[in-house]
Amino acid sequence: MSKGKLAKFADMERYENVFQYPYSVVDQVPFDMKGHWRDHYFHNQNPIVLELGCGKGEYTVGLARLFPDVNFIGVDIKGARMWTGATQALKEELKNVAFLRTNIEVIDRFFTEGEVQEIWLTFSDPQMKNPRKRLTSTYFMQRYRHFLQDRGTIHLKTDSNFLFTYTTYMVEHNHLPLLFRTEDLYHTDGIDEGTQRILDIRTYYESMWIERGLNIRYMKFELPQEGELQEPDVEIPLDEYRSYRRDKRSPLETAK
Repeated sequence: MSKGKLAKFADMERYENVFQYPYSVVDQVPFDMKGHWRDHYFHNQNPIVLELGCGKGEYTVGLARLFPDVNFIGVDIKGARMWTGATQALKEELKNVAFLRTNIEVIDRFFTEGEVQEIWLTFSDPQMKNPRKRLTSTYFMQRYRHFLQDRGTIHLKTDSNFLFTYTTYMVEHNHLPLLFRTEDLYHTDGIDEGTQRILDIRTYYESMWIERGLNIRYMKFELPQEGELQEPDVEIPLDEYRSYRRDKRSPLETAK
């Protein structure tokens, strides 16, 4: 039997690699490490990479293992899930890993201008009904600009055709530099060895999607600071499912 939620939350309160600032308290509690992650926590000047919506933290920990000279921060509001990655990082004594428990809607309150070099979005909720909540929406892109260095890289890895198609249109419509794109990651030739090492890290949910026979889609693009961002005005077919072993919840066939 897995460890209970209350026990996990108790662990998280004492974990040195976890910072908890849920939306309900973030206005009242100043975050002194904003702009000082390297000095106050990592104690180095290495690049900082975020995984937004990190879930259990498998990707954050996996990346940290591969790149000991890069600092990784997993961000999610689900503390019971995050406990898994935070615990593993402590057991392995990975000093280049931290976890931030907060709402991604306020992520720009925790980092200062240019403090972050890359963002990973791994199997994010496609939010088919609400464009504003999609982590690749122009709403979030504008927030990322507050702390992502100019032309910083954003990675999207997803099972969702809807989110992948939407993001493709968003990138094209705003003329963002596209670095790589594939609709079938594990059956694409020509991926360089370094990139393949990263992409072979598989999360809990990704293993489910692959077992179910779904393609894994991946793209990476740059986010320049200049230019007004606009939402693409296009209808996109909805995914045929909502999450693992569930049918889609909407009777509609398309959405913007």
